[in-house]
Amino acid sequence: PAKMLELRLVQGSLLKKVLEAIKELVTDANFDCSGTGFSLQAMDSSHVALVALLLRSEGFEHYRCDRNLSMGMNLGNMAKMLRCAGNDDIITIKADDGSDTVTFMFESPNQDKIADFEMKLMDIDSEHLGIPDSEYQAIVRMPSSEFSRICKDLSSIGDTGMPNPPFPVLFWSATPVTSVS
Repeated sequence: PAKMLELRLVQGSLLKKVLEAIKELVTDANFDCSGTGFSLQAMDSSHVALVALLLRSEGFEHYRCDRNLSMGMNLGNMAKMLRCAGNDDIITIKADDGSDTVTFMFESPNQDKIADFEMKLMDIDSEHLGIPDSEYQAIVRMPSSEFSRICKDLSSIGDTGMPNPPFPVLFWSATPVTSVS
C-alpha cells in the first residue's frame, strides 16, 4: 500500500504536551488531516468543554497528506505511547492508504535511537462544530506554564462551592504550532 500520510514534527515534545493537556477532557477523538494541517475538535463527555486544536502544516518539517483523512484515536493510549518518546525526539506520523492503523516513529536527534509504534484506528462518530468568530475585550498572551498554574489554582477555587467564582468563563485557544515556546 502507498503512503498517503507522512507528518514529521521536529519539535515532538509539542505533541506530547498537547496530548497530556487534553487527554483528561476527551477520551476518544478524530484527528483530521488536510492540506491546512493536523487538527482535532472534540467535546468532553459532559459537553462543557470544547477542544479545538490545529497544528498547521507549515509547523512540520515534512507534511504530506494526499487526501483529507480522519483518524479516530484513544487519547489516553496515544499519550501513553508518546511518553516513550524523548522530549528532543522527532515524531513522524505515517499512514498507508486504506489501512486501519497509524504508525508513530520516534527518532532521537542524533538518530541513534528509532522506535516505531503502531496504533489501531477507531471508528468514532463525531460532528464538526462551528466555532463562531468572536470579538474579545482582551487577549492575553502568557507562557503555558503560567497558564497551567492559573488553571490549577482556579480548579481548587471551583471545588469550594463559591456562588460567584471570580472567573466564570475561561477560554483558551492555541494556534499555530510555530508560536509555542
